[in-house]
Amino acid sequence: MNFLRFPELEKPGLIHGFTLRSEPVLTSADLPVILSAVGLPEKCVMAEQTHGSGVALVGRSEMGKTVPEVDALITCERNVSLVIRVADCGPVWIYCGKTGAIGLVHSGKKGTEAGVVPATLRRMRQEYGSNPKEMLALLGPCIRPPHYEVDFASEILRQLQAEQVGTVVDTRLCTAADPDRFFSYRMEKGQTGRHYAILSL
Repeated sequence: MNFLRFPELEKPGLIHGFTLRSEPVLTSADLPVILSAVGLPEKCVMAEQTHGSGVALVGRSEMGKTVPEVDALITCERNVSLVIRVADCGPVWIYCGKTGAIGLVHSGKKGTEAGVVPATLRRMRQEYGSNPKEMLALLGPCIRPPHYEVDFASEILRQLQAEQVGTVVDTRLCTAADPDRFFSYRMEKGQTGRHYAILSL
């Protein structure tokens, strides 16, 4: 199993990963294998991903479920795997050093316009007392100019900075620019696979 990992998220107790392009293409049916490969229980919580600003607080009772009408998941429970799928949209990993709470966000063009990232940060403040200044947020591989005329990646970064997130990391990776490693829905005209982003305590 090929995973992309980011040094900024290599923290004690924090598990993350981003599946790379593979043949055959990975599907949701492969999630138990994907999770097992990073040392997590075979069940996870997924977001339906409606390209909106919905945020769900989840825990062990949601394991094995897909939460409807949300694009972001937050938790502070251990061994609860958060999973989203992307193929051009921006995956955003969030970790609060103060509370240990985590969030995983699917933010493409529409979700970014709807403000799903700020909505997630505010929900983490509301539910856990998280302090943005003690948060780390990392924007993963997504489509970027010149391959896409809308630079939603820069808007996500602006939103994170506007919310005063202490550490904002941009991987600067473009899905459309590296077809050997990434799927791109736009460049492959919808005939492509999906990446799975994972985050767990």
